[in-house]
Amino acid sequence: MTEEEFIDEQVKKAVWVTTFDKFVDVVDTVYNWGRRSSLWPMMFGLACCAIEMICTAASRYDLDRFGAGFMRPSPRQADLMIVSGTVTKKMVPNIVRLYNQIAEPRYVLAMGNCAISGGPFKEGYNVVPGIDKFIPVDVYIAGCPPTPEALLNGVITLQKKIDQQSIRQVPWYRKGPGEEIPVPILGPDLIDVRRIPQIAATVRALQEAATAAEQGEAGA
Repeated sequence: MTEEEFIDEQVKKAVWVTTFDKFVDVVDTVYNWGRRSSLWPMMFGLACCAIEMICTAASRYDLDRFGAGFMRPSPRQADLMIVSGTVTKKMVPNIVRLYNQIAEPRYVLAMGNCAISGGPFKEGYNVVPGIDKFIPVDVYIAGCPPTPEALLNGVITLQKKIDQQSIRQVPWYRKGPGEEIPVPILGPDLIDVRRIPQIAATVRALQEAATAAEQGEAGA
């Protein structure tokens, strides 16, 4: 090592020459560490997966080691929703409503095959084939039901995702109010309000096709 290289190295160790980007990187590190180490899940069990979630929070697996063992009964006090179990159409409006009530930053874990894709009940008339059709999911935990170790791995995966986030890009630091997810309408079937324009366009196309077919038959 030359004398100039030695001096440069010592200067870098002793003097912190900062820029705005470096400062934001430091803020991101501290901010993400605080969020990843104090996740507050909302107690939201739907089926047998909830039993495994409860086991994970107990002393044998001790979810609190990862800062996520403080289960909250209210969405106002939580920042993590663990959707554990079978999601029925009757339950979806409540899930979306609770998700909207969680303050940013908020995250969702889909625990179990039923929450991910409907599982063995996918073809059922009242089961939703995946909660990600209505709310954004950050981590998928496969299994029927997943083991407590799988849930722990899902929490660790979420923590790794949080570590990679930056206040430059996260949605809760953008200008303007955040957008809520419209609560689906439950009637004879479950209707996603966001799909109403698409449904209306499909209905019009079918009506036009039926009209054209009737006019063709009349002309013949």
